Amino acid sequence: MQNTVILGCMFGDEAKAKIVDIMAKDADIVVRFQGGCNAGHTIVLNSEKFIFHLVPSGILYPNKICVMANGLVIDPYELVAEMENLQNQGISMDNRLFISEQAQVTLPLHRYLDGMSEQDKDTISIGTTKRGIGPTYADKFARIGIRMADLLDKQILEKRIYNIIHSKANLLDKWVSENNVDEIIAELLNIGKILEPYITNTVYLLHDFLEQGKRLLFEGAQGALLDIDFGTYPYVTSSNTTVGGVCTGTGISPKKIGEVIGVMKSYFTRVGEGPFPTELKDEIGDLIRKRGNEYGSTTGRPRRCGWFDAVATRYTAMLNSIDSIALTLLDVLSGLDKVKICTSYQLHGKAIDYFPSFYHQLEQVKPNYIELPGWKEDISAVRKFEDLPKNAKKYVNTIEELLGIDVSIISVGPERANTIIR
Repeated sequence: MQNTVILGCMFGDEAKAKIVDIMAKDADIVVRFQGGCNAGHTIVLNSEKFIFHLVPSGILYPNKICVMANGLVIDPYELVAEMENLQNQGISMDNRLFISEQAQVTLPLHRYLDGMSEQDKDTISIGTTKRGIGPTYADKFARIGIRMADLLDKQILEKRIYNIIHSKANLLDKWVSENNVDEIIAELLNIGKILEPYITNTVYLLHDFLEQGKRLLFEGAQGALLDIDFGTYPYVTSSNTTVGGVCTGTGISPKKIGEVIGVMKSYFTRVGEGPFPTELKDEIGDLIRKRGNEYGSTTGRPRRCGWFDAVATRYTAMLNSIDSIALTLLDVLSGLDKVKICTSYQLHGKAIDYFPSFYHQLEQVKPNYIELPGWKEDISAVRKFEDLPKNAKKYVNTIEELLGIDVSIISVGPERANTIIR
């Protein structure tokens, strides 16, 4: 196995965690490199559900090392709660979990600011998870953010927290009046003591692993269409969810990246606001949502559902130089009489085969579809591609032809075993 990147090629929620779980078997190290607790990665193992927001999904393998690299923004309260929950489920993290001392810290005040921005009627509502991700990244780039190492030093932590408060006094007056800042600092210092054994310089750590010939698996969060630079701006997340984020989020050179696997659902979903050309606002969309259990693992919000969009996925495949596709939730489409794939858009009466950069154009496009026959069979027990129903194989082959990329993994159910490897 080469050093491999697992990325979402849609609007997130592509079932990346399951693919990471499958690929982690052959890896030595699993690395998260961007995002924060806005991620909701779900793995079902022996009918038991594990939901990860911060800890890399590879922690379920007892012999794998997991790294939370510098590109993450970490809510220390959420992290400790997640670690305790995993420990209660019998998962040990001692000498297996490493946290970057350079990763930014999400504070309670960041959550407050995130909620305020969503309620402000004078700003565009993005539909964020209100987990404080955007404000944390904003402070990072304003050079006033707090890093994980700061939780280990009372003087530095106090100074930096009050610096943030003073820099946003007009926004935080209400929050400061309702919260005891010194108590929060004391809580953070106590959390720092809990996390201290895990906090380290992960840049050197990862390079040491590379020199030892270890195989690294990079676990992406969200999806390429939510990338801060290349997504449906401003309806995006606050980090680089594309392959370039691996390098800036870990300190590892592009030369060290081998394979890039793009994870795509067999249909499209989106949470929150923003353009969605193939959205289904009818009973088929409702049926897909129900069958696919399309509700956010972080927020519980119902996801908007639609047909597979080959224009959007060609774009994200290009951005990330995708080597192969992991196609997930194919089983959800079982039972439909017909399935559709968007092959191009209509914009102002003209056919276009590219993904527009401007959200207002995306809101105006009309999808051009090809229609394929559906299949009735339950495919959750299928383990070989040739054993899939004829029409299911045709659907997969059509996606391959439209994108010019092979589908190497097909997920036909939530469990690790519900998988076809080609």
